[in-house]
Amino acid sequence: MPIRLSNLRLPIEESEQALVERMTHALGVPRDALAGWRILRKSLDLRDKRDLAFVYSTEVALRDDERAGIDRVRRRDRSLTAELHTEPPFELPPPGTEPLAQPPVIVGSGPAGLFAALLLAEHGYRPLVLERGTAVRDRIVDVERLESGGPHDPESNYLFGEGGAGTFSDGKLTCRNTGPDVRRVLELFAEHKGKPGVIYEHRPHLGSNRLPAIVKALRQRTIALGGEFRFRTRVEDLDLSEGRLRALMTSAGTIPAHVAVLAIGHSARDTFEMLLRRGVPMEAKAFQFGVRIEQPQAQINRVQYGENQAETILGPADYSLVAHGSRDLFTFCMCAGGQVIPSVSEPGRFCTNGMSLSRRASPWANSGLMVTIEPAMFGSPHTLAGIELQRHYEGLALARSRGELLCPIQNARDFLARRLSSEPLSSSYRRGVVATQLAELLPPAVIEALDTGLPLLDRRWRGKFLDQATLVGPEARGSSPVRLPRDKATLESTGVVGLYPSGEGAGYAGGIVSAAVDGLRVAKAVMARYAPLEPRR
Repeated sequence: MPIRLSNLRLPIEESEQALVERMTHALGVPRDALAGWRILRKSLDLRDKRDLAFVYSTEVALRDDERAGIDRVRRRDRSLTAELHTEPPFELPPPGTEPLAQPPVIVGSGPAGLFAALLLAEHGYRPLVLERGTAVRDRIVDVERLESGGPHDPESNYLFGEGGAGTFSDGKLTCRNTGPDVRRVLELFAEHKGKPGVIYEHRPHLGSNRLPAIVKALRQRTIALGGEFRFRTRVEDLDLSEGRLRALMTSAGTIPAHVAVLAIGHSARDTFEMLLRRGVPMEAKAFQFGVRIEQPQAQINRVQYGENQAETILGPADYSLVAHGSRDLFTFCMCAGGQVIPSVSEPGRFCTNGMSLSRRASPWANSGLMVTIEPAMFGSPHTLAGIELQRHYEGLALARSRGELLCPIQNARDFLARRLSSEPLSSSYRRGVVATQLAELLPPAVIEALDTGLPLLDRRWRGKFLDQATLVGPEARGSSPVRLPRDKATLESTGVVGLYPSGEGAGYAGGIVSAAVDGLRVAKAVMARYAPLEPRR
């Protein structure tokens, strides 16, 4: 059984190959005594700016007795921890026996849909993936046209299209959960044109320029295993009979389907409305609403790294902060060296988000400053009241931008003083900005949290958090404002047989990795009930 070594520290200047010497010294063995090793975890310790270091956990296999190796570590280096290490495997259920009349349909090709489709294809279920937007190659063209001042395509944009909303939202693969499903998702990202470090880095980042290639590779692998993709195919209605799914009515015609995975994402508002009309169980849930703060990246580097220019080795610095108050204010989707983008899915609205490319080379940093909005604050008991709240403030924002998708902006200190910013304000937002009293575009709960939290964060950073900072917004798409209840054991909708809600839009995830993990879980639930259409290849 291999050994897990934890708290191995290396100065940021040293190569990871130095871990071998560090491990063999701690274990008291020569190098040839190692049968193998791998990195399990890598994080950056920023506590001492004069001694920045990476901290590793590794798995080491010895050619002799592992227990003796652990005892030697405990005698030789008490700064380390050593223990026998086993990881639970990624497991699949026994295949079900209920026959499928048609291949299962996956509605949406975001992380939940892509990973559900890949797992089903690997095991002979020949899934059909329906995506309302375009393939990622065409989507890149539509997004660039929008950024350059062109028209907004309501079906192919930063929110809709192959890969889902996360494709052009920085590519962070952070996840609070652990376990074999999380590890399998990260392995698949690495195998499909990702980088090996995503498996073990504490805060892995791919970049919005790298994710499209990964998304395409996942699709090609699924097709090679018998899956099918249809783009520009929007699900518009369900054919239900006695509480069972019979078919999907789409913009391209009717598709018979007795099993469908709903991986529609958090912004498919028209689909939520259709599901509610059809009586699919749905409930309002809390979601995140806020603004984005934009700061010079060099300023963030100095706060996080000190004066030692560590960004030449580590790249641009990021942060994760919380200001506690009557309403907590917390950072979300921090994009080091990134840019602000128009996160817009339907006409008549404006909303922001952030992204960064793999090199994070922009001189700007931006991050969401978010507040959790509870259903009691929606102003209505209606199931979709959270969506209407989003639409209300996004409509105000578009009106302020004169209908041109200009970005409302305000100096952060001016926001606190409630005065309109007069000086020209710079931003990474490419379509242009318009000076605005942002408090007029935000719910009261968000204003309250910003008024309390911004000064707290600024004091924590000794005046460097708000120095040269601007606020843009609103940012209303932090998570889904609805949940589609499902059976805890089967993961099937509690009201429609054959319907499997999944991912962030269904209320069961909060990012790329957690959505992909939920896609795997739902695919396994389908596999546990239904027999494959053909033997595994």
